[in-house]
Amino acid sequence: MDQVDAIELFLLKCASIKLAVDDVNPNRGASRLAANEDASVKASVSQFSAEVRDNAVMMAEHYKLFYMLENDIRRLIDDTLTEHNRGPDWWDSYAPESAKIEYRGNLQREQEAGFTPRSDNPLDYLTFGQLGDIIRGNYALFGGILSNQKAMGRVMFSLNNLRGPIAHCGLLAEDEIDRLRLTVKDWFRLLEGPK
Repeated sequence: MDQVDAIELFLLKCASIKLAVDDVNPNRGASRLAANEDASVKASVSQFSAEVRDNAVMMAEHYKLFYMLENDIRRLIDDTLTEHNRGPDWWDSYAPESAKIEYRGNLQREQEAGFTPRSDNPLDYLTFGQLGDIIRGNYALFGGILSNQKAMGRVMFSLNNLRGPIAHCGLLAEDEIDRLRLTVKDWFRLLEGPK
């Protein structure tokens, strides 16, 4: 057997071992994904490497946290501005121009792509940066809810930066995972209100 044959045999053995390992645990990483996935999604997931599936599961935890936090902040903004005599149509008069521009741009991109609108609420088209702008622009209403305007700005800035790798399918470094945990704690500390 020459060297080329030996290498080919080695590669075939490696491929055979990988198939055997995958047969023992074909859904490593994927098994922790949502139980209600349809068969076509499960078939697609199983085609990715175990490393990619494991990373997806790990990043899904961060995405869930971001999803809940971002939507909770949107609800806080909407509820606060609606309840404080701004009414349900507060957007036109009390949203800053930066938020309106971002909303219109994101809405137009989705419309031009033929996508189903994600929401009737303009807040659902904004990131932490614009959400922070709305709070800052109406801080007199949020001052009784949030403990400090500068701290709120710092938290929103940090969340907006952390959002990139999460929303764009990157990986968070260990330091950034720690930063995310601390920033979320900071947000909830802000919600304790003025002391």
